[in-house]
Amino acid sequence: MNPQGQAGSTADATYDPAVALQFFKSAGKPVNIAEGEKIFEENERAIPLLRRQKMYLLLKGEVSLMSGLKTIGRVRPGEVFGEMAVISDAPRSASAVAKTASRVIALDDREFEAALGRHPEFALMLMSVMIFRLRNTIAQLKNRDALSEDAGLKESVAFDPQVLADLVQGLADDPPIFYQAGASIVTEGQKGLRMYAIVEGRVRISIGGRLVERLGPGGAFGEAALLDVSATRIADATAETDCTVQAISRNAFLALVKVSPNFGATMLASLASRVRFLTARL
Repeated sequence: MNPQGQAGSTADATYDPAVALQFFKSAGKPVNIAEGEKIFEENERAIPLLRRQKMYLLLKGEVSLMSGLKTIGRVRPGEVFGEMAVISDAPRSASAVAKTASRVIALDDREFEAALGRHPEFALMLMSVMIFRLRNTIAQLKNRDALSEDAGLKESVAFDPQVLADLVQGLADDPPIFYQAGASIVTEGQKGLRMYAIVEGRVRISIGGRLVERLGPGGAFGEAALLDVSATRIADATAETDCTVQAISRNAFLALVKVSPNFGATMLASLASRVRFLTARL
């Protein structure tokens, strides 16, 4: 993956510009950006009641993604950029400047949620893009031997208690599974058919034997296997304590994304957080 992916632009084989255009047009309108105009600033954050973060689809022109004074990526027509700040509510990882006179459609977080309700297939596409980035980032970390175990990692949570309870209730025909402390739940390199949400207890996520994430109740893992069915698991998941997890099959996952924009948005935010965390180690 080129630097564009890390800076917040989509450009790979899983991405369909036509789907992105339909999505953005459903909730936003095109605007013109003058050559040299800064679209957003590195490390910029949303300010409650004053400024909402936006993501963009480039219709015409070219946009440079910059870290300091260094150009780290380019956005071309048909590509989305700036989505990470909207999905994960995190600071911008780069600045975006119009290299030429450009035309974009922008969506803030509320417009993004509205568009997601109309076009849930966009969530699946964006998740695939993020998983592509995640696999690429992990490969780079392994090549650089940059995966260092960190015992002080914070627990990661995807689902709030009510969403988790609703999820378990909706999947009543596939009840939660209990694992004893130390048990392997998924293994790096194996084929995966399901993802998991943690109902009780804690799970360790490790890559190459090194801890990269701790998950508590509401945490989710294994979703990459549902969107990239030809690939293998990217990490080990081991029960750190006695735990109970809700398994989610691919069919159930796809159905949930289609009927629940909140579920799709939650999964996007979880993936974005994971991508950001691992990219920061590069």
